[in-house]
Amino acid sequence: MPVEGGKTDMERIGLFSEMEYVTVGDKYVSQFNRPFNEAASKNRQMLPGGSKEMSHLQAGYFDPHFVRIFEGEGYVNLNQVRRRHMMEEAKKNLGKAFLPSNGDKKLCGLGSYYGTIGRPVPFFSAQSKPKEKYEPPGKNLYTNPGKKGTGYGYANVTIGKQFSHSADFYDAAKLNDKKENEEHHRLLKGTPFKLNLYPREYFDTNPYLFEKPLPPIKKSEKKEALANPFKPSSPGKKNSLFGNRTLLHLGSLNI
Repeated sequence: MPVEGGKTDMERIGLFSEMEYVTVGDKYVSQFNRPFNEAASKNRQMLPGGSKEMSHLQAGYFDPHFVRIFEGEGYVNLNQVRRRHMMEEAKKNLGKAFLPSNGDKKLCGLGSYYGTIGRPVPFFSAQSKPKEKYEPPGKNLYTNPGKKGTGYGYANVTIGKQFSHSADFYDAAKLNDKKENEEHHRLLKGTPFKLNLYPREYFDTNPYLFEKPLPPIKKSEKKEALANPFKPSSPGKKNSLFGNRTLLHLGSLNI
């Protein structure tokens, strides 16, 4: 029970209370009269500043002024840096620069040793050295002179002896097979063994094979043909007018 001046249980919990109305008392506005993107026509809008063309001027970049990598750095003269480096390297010298006593000597030709530190090397001399007298070596073993011929069609040319001739029959293989076949049949005793219980195939290789004897052939009886055609004894009689109408009436009735 609600307390006097208080809320009911449904209103306090709020689970089963009636939902609020969002548009209570609002005027209906047709969808055709509603403004589209109304915020675009109010207050200040974003102004991009127009399009920029590609150029080497500052207007072609995003920044309003040129941005330097280093701000406030001093000017460096490269020639001054080289001179300082040369002065520091010159301090490392212990004395004056080395000057040769004499100038460079130019060569007077190929293979000359003028202007070099050493003297001529005897090992590279072009003069001929004394050599001992040449004595030819002794002769090899004496053998028979080489036989003429390549070995094909020439007798007694190779190291081995010549093969002796042996005659061969023209049908030697055929005669040998015939002798072996006769000797085989001579050793056979009786006909080959055949077993009656040898299993047979379920379906015979010949589908038209029939083991039972066939019945005798039935001869068809020929009917004798009439020698002379049938001729009526008297010719047909002509029908009257009434008979012709009767025949027409019966023909229409399909009788």
